[in-house]
Amino acid sequence: MRLKHPLLILPFLILGCGSQKQVPETALESITADDMKKHISVLASDEFQGRFPGTEGEDKTVNYLTEQFRLIGLKPANGDSFSQEVPLLRLTSDPDKSLLIKGGKTALTLSSPVDFVGWSSQTSELINIEESELVFIGYGINAPEFGWNDYEGIDVKGKTVLMLVNDPGYATSDTSLFNGRAMTIYGRWTYKFEEAARQGAKAAIIIHETGAASYPWSVVVNSWSGSNYSLAVNGIAESDLQMQGWITTDYAVKIFESAGLDYNKMIASAATGGFRPVSMNLKASVSFSNKAINILSNNVAGVLPGNKRSDEYIIYTAHWDHFGVNPSLEGDSIFNGALDNATGTAALFELAEAFVNLPERQDRSILFLAVTGEEQGLLGSRFYVSDPLVPLNKTVGVINMDALNITGKTRDMAMIGLGISGLDDYMIQVLEKYGRYATPDPFPEQGGFFRSDHFSFAEAGVPVLYPSSGVDDVKRGIEWGKAESDRYIA
Repeated sequence: MRLKHPLLILPFLILGCGSQKQVPETALESITADDMKKHISVLASDEFQGRFPGTEGEDKTVNYLTEQFRLIGLKPANGDSFSQEVPLLRLTSDPDKSLLIKGGKTALTLSSPVDFVGWSSQTSELINIEESELVFIGYGINAPEFGWNDYEGIDVKGKTVLMLVNDPGYATSDTSLFNGRAMTIYGRWTYKFEEAARQGAKAAIIIHETGAASYPWSVVVNSWSGSNYSLAVNGIAESDLQMQGWITTDYAVKIFESAGLDYNKMIASAATGGFRPVSMNLKASVSFSNKAINILSNNVAGVLPGNKRSDEYIIYTAHWDHFGVNPSLEGDSIFNGALDNATGTAALFELAEAFVNLPERQDRSILFLAVTGEEQGLLGSRFYVSDPLVPLNKTVGVINMDALNITGKTRDMAMIGLGISGLDDYMIQVLEKYGRYATPDPFPEQGGFFRSDHFSFAEAGVPVLYPSSGVDDVKRGIEWGKAESDRYIA
């Protein structure tokens, strides 16, 4: 079976778009469904144990990636090695803990993980926050370009900040606020915790709301109740916050009531330009043990040297990691990660093979980069950007592949972040050349542009593309495609 899949072929063709080169059929025909299926079956097999960083599953994955890159004919990208070590900290906080809120009408005890989830990125063995002043800071955003500063007029050093998820544009659907319903970087939990740390807060807590977060409370519990991971800088975690956490909306309402504040009025006020932080006259306390272990994970990278401009690079990225094994589950406890992201990793192999099969070497060098730790916060790509194997100022573009289309051929291709990148026009030209068309992110409120590895490069100023699945099914039409997409997500 031969596969001419636009999500694979079009990034391949984009290299020739500017010079109008014709890509030989022999190169395109090396991309096959059978080869994709073979690689996905291996990577998503039980033997690979869910491909979690720092485990035996990683060892098997890295060995397989290295073997395939070598067999395809790529050269090691890191001296004589295909691997780039990524230093991580595995941080495990005692799950049996309570958050105490005192000083208001009613003392409140929030139990983990039913009412709140909290963890620390510090290496201290004991985290102890005692009667820290609680401040409601709206959305926790400091965005000069939007004329917005939720920290204006208050010093939060040593305090615990309480904030809303997403951003005011989503809450109001007002297109004049931020980017309307489409999430901006300021709506991401990662930004909110980073900004709280920059402001000197001792702890930061986000109020969970399913629609605004784009996932239910169960995802919060599953993601942050166990071990968490951080990049390690000289063996030290990145964050200066003693605790990061989430609380349920139900308990947020109770906290505001205890402070004599109306929750609905406060969140409405937080979405207006005149909002100012509110000291709640409450004290937050929490204490828990914490264990930090240094581990090494790996990015895997192979390079295909260019012909005329070999000092310039295009990078294809895909994350190889998934969620590993949950031994507390009965029966099948392995998260195999076939879609996310054995598909993207397999695509790296297929694209590399296609380029190797070109009768004439491409002008620029190409780096095929399989990164670790995407599921833990883009850790592998963030580390790569901080310590690149090829100069970022010589990297002309990054094309990221994450969870490829599994429902069938489509006429359209979703471009996550359409309008942000200078590479968009190249992709659109290629799509039109092959009778296809581009569509914007179908779920902009979920902030997909900020949730995969291309974003690490975009933050560093490198042009990026993040093509994703379309829904206009070639055989069954757009309504079927939308229904199938909705069914899978549900």
